[in-house]
Amino acid sequence: MTPCPAEALTHPRAEAPADLVITGCAVLVHDDQERIRFEENAAVVVRGGVVESVTTADAVRHRPAVERIDAAGQVALPGLVNCHTHAPMVTLRGLAEDLPTEAWFNDVVWPVESNLTARDVELGARLACAEMIRGGVTCFADHYFTMDAVAAVVEECGMRAHLGEAFFSSQGPEGRERSLDFALRNRGRAGGRITTALAPHAPYTVDDADLAATAGLARAHHLPVHLHAAENRGQTDASLARHGVTPIGVLERTGLLDTDLLVAHGTGILDRDLPLLERAAGRIAVATAPRGYLKFGWPGTTPVRALRALGIPVGLATDGAASNNSLDVWESMALTALVQKSAEGDPRWLTARQALHHATLQSARAVGLGDTVGSLAPGRRADIVLVDLTGPHTQPVHDLAATLVHSARSSDVRTTVVEGRVLMRDRELLTLNVGAVAGELRERMPALIDRGHGRRIQEYDT
Repeated sequence: MTPCPAEALTHPRAEAPADLVITGCAVLVHDDQERIRFEENAAVVVRGGVVESVTTADAVRHRPAVERIDAAGQVALPGLVNCHTHAPMVTLRGLAEDLPTEAWFNDVVWPVESNLTARDVELGARLACAEMIRGGVTCFADHYFTMDAVAAVVEECGMRAHLGEAFFSSQGPEGRERSLDFALRNRGRAGGRITTALAPHAPYTVDDADLAATAGLARAHHLPVHLHAAENRGQTDASLARHGVTPIGVLERTGLLDTDLLVAHGTGILDRDLPLLERAAGRIAVATAPRGYLKFGWPGTTPVRALRALGIPVGLATDGAASNNSLDVWESMALTALVQKSAEGDPRWLTARQALHHATLQSARAVGLGDTVGSLAPGRRADIVLVDLTGPHTQPVHDLAATLVHSARSSDVRTTVVEGRVLMRDRELLTLNVGAVAGELRERMPALIDRGHGRRIQEYDT
């Protein structure tokens, strides 16, 4: 029987079932000025892989849903983004310790990488993705070799990734062509979870002609570029001595500053580079990975304050686990805040809220996803992590932002969600088998780390 109007008022049409409802938590949100705040006793509703709403727990008490998560005592954050890494290098974790940069490359890493097979890369990517999911990372920007294997792992495990096939000029034009071919074949893969970039290694391993050709390809095919540049002050000094310009100057004269560009590290950026970077604002981003800089004993760090003043996003990164020993972006967030305070001599910079901004929206922008992820708001992709703050090391909570940045750890992440799909729930990985991967890697390790052949994939000579 069709209800009369009076009956319709008392029997409203039921809401469509949600795919996922997360309820009872605090939710990190951004206001219209991008300031961070927290909604208490809140809920996140997910449908079709996107955030439908951020509302109160009471409002969804009776909302039908395919899956519900009671997140009392937890905080919902946008998934973290690892803005620059070499994921398969987890296979080399701890292999090259306590070495200066040149010896690290020439004596250990580049000889070992000459042994890499596609299976080594695949297994390394599986282990890395498991580590990142457990640490609340939902997206990573990877710059490595044999990247078809990495793309397949990303598609299978459910993460989001920004991938580039690295190349050197010593490989001839074939290296650049492979990078382009990979980017064109794989962009949009995994239902759009994979984006791609051209990936020249660095100005000291890729010559000006190749860099200029890369810039032309990027513009012609509407592709971004991801590379290392001005990694440390020594590279900048060497570039000035040899070429008369800084590495940033090389990027400018080869046209790369006119492309959408992600620069890894930038601890060797000088004041004289800032006008060039300012003209590229809106196209360029920088990824900072402070743990590696401390480990290598580099004298400086990424000039986050100066870059931020120019409107240049600075995303958080780990670099590869061969140099950092970890893919822990949570640690990168805390170290970025602490190292910046020390570098600037100012305890008021970087604040916990600023660090969270870099970990969320700025990191999303750095990998070209600023309109898609990086905040929990209606229409954004549902990349969400739940952090448990009930442990003794996070109690009591006087300032929630400070607790998240300086007290919480990656191991406090309980649940990781990408596009509404739960990849880890209550610390249990649902899409990857770590034991099987680690077991096979142990068997393959003698052949992988052999350096008796005397080969190197490249020479580090800045």
